[in-house]
Amino acid sequence: MPEQQKIDRPKVEDWAEKLGVTKAYEDLQGETKEIPDATRREILKALGIEQEPDPTADKRWPQPALDVPDGVKCYLPEWLQRDGAWGISVQIYEILSERDWGIGDFEDIKTLSRIAASVGASFIGLSPLHALFLSDPQRNSPYSPSSRLFFNPLHIAVDQLPGFREDLVDHAELARLRSSETVDYPAVARLKLLVLRKLWDDWKMEEWQEFSRNDFEQFKSEKGDALLGHCLFESLSSAMVKRGHGSGWRDWPEEYRDRHAPAVERHAAEHGDDIEFYAWLQWLASRQMQEAADFAKRAGLELGLYLDFAVGEVPDGSSTWSTPGLVLPSMKVGAPPDAFSSKGQDWGLVPLHPQHLLDPDTSHYGRLIDSSARFAGALRLDHAMTLWQLFLIPQDQEASAGGYLRYPFTQMITSLAKVSQERQTVVIGEDLGNVPDGFRPALQKAGVLGYRVLYFEDLAEEQPAADAPLALSLGCLSTHDLPPLKGWWRGADIELAEEVGLFDAEAAVRLREERAERKLTLLQALAKAELIPSSKANLHRWPEMTADLLVAAHRFLLQTRSMLVAVRLADMVGESRSTNVPGTVDEYPNWRLKLKVSLEALGEMSLFRRIAEAQNREIPRAGEKG
Repeated sequence: MPEQQKIDRPKVEDWAEKLGVTKAYEDLQGETKEIPDATRREILKALGIEQEPDPTADKRWPQPALDVPDGVKCYLPEWLQRDGAWGISVQIYEILSERDWGIGDFEDIKTLSRIAASVGASFIGLSPLHALFLSDPQRNSPYSPSSRLFFNPLHIAVDQLPGFREDLVDHAELARLRSSETVDYPAVARLKLLVLRKLWDDWKMEEWQEFSRNDFEQFKSEKGDALLGHCLFESLSSAMVKRGHGSGWRDWPEEYRDRHAPAVERHAAEHGDDIEFYAWLQWLASRQMQEAADFAKRAGLELGLYLDFAVGEVPDGSSTWSTPGLVLPSMKVGAPPDAFSSKGQDWGLVPLHPQHLLDPDTSHYGRLIDSSARFAGALRLDHAMTLWQLFLIPQDQEASAGGYLRYPFTQMITSLAKVSQERQTVVIGEDLGNVPDGFRPALQKAGVLGYRVLYFEDLAEEQPAADAPLALSLGCLSTHDLPPLKGWWRGADIELAEEVGLFDAEAAVRLREERAERKLTLLQALAKAELIPSSKANLHRWPEMTADLLVAAHRFLLQTRSMLVAVRLADMVGESRSTNVPGTVDEYPNWRLKLKVSLEALGEMSLFRRIAEAQNREIPRAGEKG
C-alpha cells in the first residue's frame, strides 16, 4: 500500500461522506445546516482515521445505507397485528406499595402485573432498569446508565429473598423511606445494601436451597468478562467515593483509569469478596427480573413486560471503563439547535463505535439489545434514530458545533431483528424529533413500530375508520419528558420552565398561546369523535382537566388505530406532576417523585377503572378474542 497522507480539505470532502460523516443536515425547520470541517475531522479522528483509508484493502468501513435486507423482520405476532393491545406504563421508582422499601422493585412489578391483567391490559411498560452508580445513588436518571448490560440492584425486592429476616432491617428508617413523597436514593441505597451485605455473608455460610452456588457460578460463566469488568468497576467506584473522589472513573487518580493497570489489578486481588458481592447482586436482580417477566405472562398479560432501552451510556461509567474500545470517548451525543433549544442539546452520553456493529452475529449492539429483550415481550428503543445516525459533539465543544455520523443501519437492523425473533420481542422505535427521510419506511419494512404521541399529533386530521387496519405504531398521550395530561392542560410545565429560567416571559406567552390552540384542537377532535358534546368543545367549559375529559382523551387515543397503546399510570391516578423536566437539575426533583396512590388502592379507584374500561371498549383482550 502506498504511503498515506494526512487528510487535507479535499480528502475530508472525498472520504468523510463515504464513512458516514455528513457534510450537512436538515434541521427541524427544514433549513440546511453545514457541518464545520473541523468537526468532521474530529469525528474522523474519533473513528481512528487520520489517514486516507484504502477501500480495496480495508473492508471495515462499508458505506452506510438505509436499507433493510429481504427477510429481515422483527417479531410481530399475528394476534397483535389483528387485534392490537393496550397496557400500563410506569416509572418503576415511582411505584408506591405497602411493602416497598422507599422505591419500586421487582415484586411491585409482579403486583402491578396482576392488577393490570385483572382490568384487561396486555402489558406493563417500565422505565429503563439499567445499572446506574451504586456508590453515588443521586445519579438517578434511568436514561443515563453506567451500563446497559446489567441491572440497577436498588430494584431488588430484599424482603422476598429466601434468607431475609425481619431483624435485619431498621424498621423506623424503612417506615420513613416508605412514607416519603420522593425517593431518597442515598438512604434507600444505604438501607438495602446494608441488609444485602448481611444476606451475602449468610448465603456464603449457609446456601439457600432456592439460590444455589452452582446457579451463581453458571451465571458468572455466562456473563463472563463483561460481568467481571462491571463488578470490578462497582468495587473501585465505591472505594474511590470513600476516598473523596467521584463515582465515575474520569474523576479517579490516573493509575485507576485503565482497567488493566497494576493499581487496578492490586485492588482486584485484595477485594475479591467485594467484587463477588456485586456479581451476586446482578445475579439476584436477574433472577427477580426473570421471575417478574414470567409472572406477568402467567397473570394474563399477553406481551408481559414492555421495557425501555436507553440510547447510550455515560462517559465515566462501568461500560466505558471496562470496554473503552467499544465507544467513541472523544464524542458526546446530543441534538442540534432548534426552535426549542437555540444552543442545541448535550445528552451527556457517549456513542458506540460503528466498527463493532458491523457483524450481526458478533455485534455489540446485539448483545446490548439481548440483555433487555430476553426479559421483554416488547422493547422500546429510546431515540431509535441511533440505528441510522447520531448527532455527535466533540468534547469541550457546544452542541451547535456538532455534526451527524451515519451508522451501519443495515447491519444494526439485522442484529435487532435477529434478537427480536429469538426472544419473540416486539420492537418499538421512538422516532420523534429530527427524523431523516426514509427512516420511518425502513423501520416499517423491518417490522418496528413507530411512536405516536398525542401531544404532538395533528389532531385536525381525519381519524382512521373504525375498521381500518391497525397502524404499525405505539400510541400514547405523552412521554416521561412531558407532564401527565392534567399538568399539561393547566400548563404546569410552562410555568415551571419559566420559573427556573429555561425561557423568558415572551417565550412563555407564545408557548401558552400555542398550548391553548392545542387544547382547543383536542376538544374539537373529541367532539368530532362524539366523545364529548359539540357544545362543550371550547376552553371555557374545561378550565381544568376533569375525569370525564381524561377518559374521553384516552378513548380518542385508541381511535387513532395504533397497534399498541400505552397508558401512563400517572394519568390513570390523576397525577399532574412531571416525571422529568428537561433542562433542570436541582430546580426540580427529577426521577424522584412517587405516585400518590399505592398499588393496593388502585383496584378501588374510580378513575383507574374508568380509563381501563375505556381501553377495553376499543381493544378487547386478545386472549378473549381467541
